[in-house]
Amino acid sequence: MNIEYLRNFIKLTQYKSFSKLAKELPISQSTLSHQVSQLEKDFGGVVLIDRTTKKFELTRAGILLRKNAEQIIDLYDNCKLEISKFQDQMIEDIVISASTIPGSHILPKYIADFRSKNLNANFKIFINNSKKSLENLKNGMANFAGIGSFMSYNEGDFDYIKIGEDEFKFICSPNHDLIKEGNLVDFNELIKYPFVWREKGSGTRNTFEKQFPKYKKLTIELEINDNDSIISTVSESNYISIMSEIMADKAESAGLIKSLKIKNYPLIAKRPLYFVKLKKKELGKLQKKFWDELKS
Repeated sequence: MNIEYLRNFIKLTQYKSFSKLAKELPISQSTLSHQVSQLEKDFGGVVLIDRTTKKFELTRAGILLRKNAEQIIDLYDNCKLEISKFQDQMIEDIVISASTIPGSHILPKYIADFRSKNLNANFKIFINNSKKSLENLKNGMANFAGIGSFMSYNEGDFDYIKIGEDEFKFICSPNHDLIKEGNLVDFNELIKYPFVWREKGSGTRNTFEKQFPKYKKLTIELEINDNDSIISTVSESNYISIMSEIMADKAESAGLIKSLKIKNYPLIAKRPLYFVKLKKKELGKLQKKFWDELKS
């Protein structure tokens, strides 16, 4: 029996959709279906998932396997962890799901430093928004998450390390009408132009909504789930947006956008950025070492 097939079976029972889970895994939907079929063969040809209905439903055999699969995987992982103590050369995955700023601009330098001293660490980084990163952590698809907001999750469920701070800037095209007389603009002028921002689940959007209630007056016309695409949209149009200071400064240095200051309205205080793990979740040797180094 392939232990990874069991892991994916458990994830499938959480997602309740072959197509949705396939989008999150580095395998195709057909491969995922093959894995389930192989599990069914391993157990003598039983049917684990009722494929005759449109609704995702486990059979009685599937429910029984779902219950025991978690125990099997826990035993396997704990055994692997114990055995690893005798194998100093064992390769260990460190899987991180992170939003753009922690994942692309803050964590890489720590990862590179750790990897140079621990060659058996195999880092896998997935860039998602904060909500999705916390979901991946909760669902066992990542060991750690890098986030800009806890969204609606209970902070008490996590251990976390503050790894940086960030603040936001309004941005526009270098040729925008708003900056003909400088980058200090009146908010009542700002709201005359279309606004593009991040999708629901983004830490940037979540923090912006909480700390800048006047956002409701903005002329919101577009949602885009990628910061680079937002920069491209703003750079070549009359759209305005909100952007992390880290990304805004880099884009402005490249001549792609201009940052704006709002008259008589300081935008947003600095927000913390966090590196997160589940409380009471046992980590592998190198995973714990990376956590401890980042914490110190």
